[in-house]
Amino acid sequence: MMKSKIALVTGASSGIGEITAIRLAQAGYTVYGTSRRGTQGVNQPFTMLALDVTSDDSVEACVNEVIRLHGRIDLLVNNAGFGVAPAAAEESSIAQAQAIFDTNFFGILRMTRAVVPHMRKQKSGRIINIGSVLGFLPMPYMALYAATKHAVGGYSESLDHELRTWGIRVSVVEPAYTNTKFDANLLEPDEKLAEYESIRTALASRMKDVLAGADSPEVVANTVVKVALEDQPKLRYTAGSLAGRLKLLRRFAPSKLVDAGVRKDLGL
Repeated sequence: MMKSKIALVTGASSGIGEITAIRLAQAGYTVYGTSRRGTQGVNQPFTMLALDVTSDDSVEACVNEVIRLHGRIDLLVNNAGFGVAPAAAEESSIAQAQAIFDTNFFGILRMTRAVVPHMRKQKSGRIINIGSVLGFLPMPYMALYAATKHAVGGYSESLDHELRTWGIRVSVVEPAYTNTKFDANLLEPDEKLAEYESIRTALASRMKDVLAGADSPEVVANTVVKVALEDQPKLRYTAGSLAGRLKLLRRFAPSKLVDAGVRKDLGL
């Protein structure tokens, strides 16, 4: 029965998305991964499709192709997105801020809007959105990225309530730092200010050190598979021990302590 289930994973050319697609295929799903080029890797146990989550036409074409081939989509993993280099919020133009949201948040909206009608028709489905601990924690000098992840969390929680009636569940997987190529191509601010140069340099160096010892993408991928297979999924899941500790800290520690800890960690 599992072999008949169809999964669609966005941003599957490398990192979390690629490993997630592999793990889902190993769990018995028929998996379609996506990337802008749709290039098929060697010996991948899943099929790659071309997809640009910022394009309505591209999203529609990709989803329609999977429906044409199988008539259904049982699992959507919204992983496509990009990171932002540490910078002050005022160093990104409005156009750049909109571009960040267009991929990291509105990309999820486009995919969800395209897939949900088919899931409603089949009266079943699972949507897993890749969030971040920055969806529940503040991160100075990562304000725009954190804003997209807060948006993903709020959207997912509301959507889960709406879709349960149709047998569809929505969950968010929230990792901390993850050691992937994703973090090697961070978007630089397009309106850099001299006043922030020293803090940008210091934070970039710290991020490099932290990522060197961060969790592998397998940690996140394994959590996604766990969520996909659970009969009664929760709304939010942390991925990795650090993310779990941060979740507990945010939930139970006094706000002043969390605030002081954030500033101390960043040397502010």
